[in-house]
Amino acid sequence: MADKDSPSARELSQFAENLLQQLHENFEDLTDKLSLQMDEMGERINDLEKHVAELMAEAGIENTSEDSERTEGIKETLHTT
Repeated sequence: MADKDSPSARELSQFAENLLQQLHENFEDLTDKLSLQMDEMGERINDLEKHVAELMAEAGIENTSEDSERTEGIKETLHTT
């Protein structure tokens, strides 16, 4: 009689498979959302850099090579993720 109360191995296997599939789909959705947000943030950073460079040019301040190297490193990091 205890067999009637416990789920069969087949049902348990199907449940686990469904659960893993749901987790996989949720993970993919979150990954897609995160990638999109990172792309948007990269675009915002590029726009900000452009505006800062324009303001610096208007103020007569030149961008140093150290600043350029730092921003290039940041850009590379954003594009590789």
